[in-house]
Amino acid sequence: MTDTTHRNDTAAGTGAPAASAQAGQAGQTPQASRTGSQKVIYAAIVANLGIATAKFIVAGITGSAAMVAEGIHSAVDTGNELLLLLGERRSTRPADRKHPFGYGKSLYFWALIVALSVFSLGGGLSIYHGVAALQAPPPLEDPLWNYVVLGVAAVFEGYSWNVSRKALNAVRKPGTTLWQAVRASKDASVFTVFIEDTAALLGIAIAAAGIALGQYFGNPYFDPAASILIGVLLVGAAFMLARESGGLLVGESIDRDQLAALYALFRREQALDSVASLRTMQMGPEDVLLAASVQFRRGMPIDEVEQAIARLEAAIAVEHPVIRHVYFEASALRAAMR
Repeated sequence: MTDTTHRNDTAAGTGAPAASAQAGQAGQTPQASRTGSQKVIYAAIVANLGIATAKFIVAGITGSAAMVAEGIHSAVDTGNELLLLLGERRSTRPADRKHPFGYGKSLYFWALIVALSVFSLGGGLSIYHGVAALQAPPPLEDPLWNYVVLGVAAVFEGYSWNVSRKALNAVRKPGTTLWQAVRASKDASVFTVFIEDTAALLGIAIAAAGIALGQYFGNPYFDPAASILIGVLLVGAAFMLARESGGLLVGESIDRDQLAALYALFRREQALDSVASLRTMQMGPEDVLLAASVQFRRGMPIDEVEQAIARLEAAIAVEHPVIRHVYFEASALRAAMR
């Protein structure tokens, strides 16, 4: 294949210099996008750190198993956001000899580690603590401080959730739901925080319901049961995170609408006889690799082939700015020059 990226690499196997693609981007730039993702992470760190501290203090005073589960949840979320921040920073490292396509997939790797953390530390410990509390439930205590902390936690988690929601809405297509935006998102930082915060808000509701039902019926088993339900909720969230980040890590393509638009772009080029296939791979949130299997018109002079490649690169840079690496199969170029 021939690399025709904006780095002006030499075309492999043809001896012709690759044309330069425009680096400008329409709309939000990659730097602005990464800044927005980091804002989402910082908002989540501040919210979860304060909430975790308050939950553990109140859990120690009241002995509530549901509050312990909620404290574990917030503490795990805080650590997870720090891992995402590490992934964000590593993903921006420039390409080098060992990683010629850069480090963009580092973010997907750390997002997968976050999913494992949510599953084992968040879900596993919550279920374990709930089961242990069911065997020896603590006596019922005045739940006032539990409600206060849960209310404050809901406010902070709601703020963090809203920040990630706005980030998803910024890239959501018209007519699609927020969940569809999560599935389509290539930014692991944003959809991870959104899923975590959604699980956190649901967990707060479950904890409050468990404490309230225990007080209303005078039954200490509702509280540890709520802890188990919170753990099951976190396990479900972990599976969703693993599915989304794992798909990106192993090489997910751009979505169907973008791919269809890319085919239309190539078919507008008169120097092409046919477009056999366009294969894409997400290398990072704002970095896509494209391998084009096309057929140039036979007998084209090499300078006309270069001009056609330059036109395609320029059009791709304008209409699909996230595509940073463009390769043409060398057989297509050889056929054109016969």
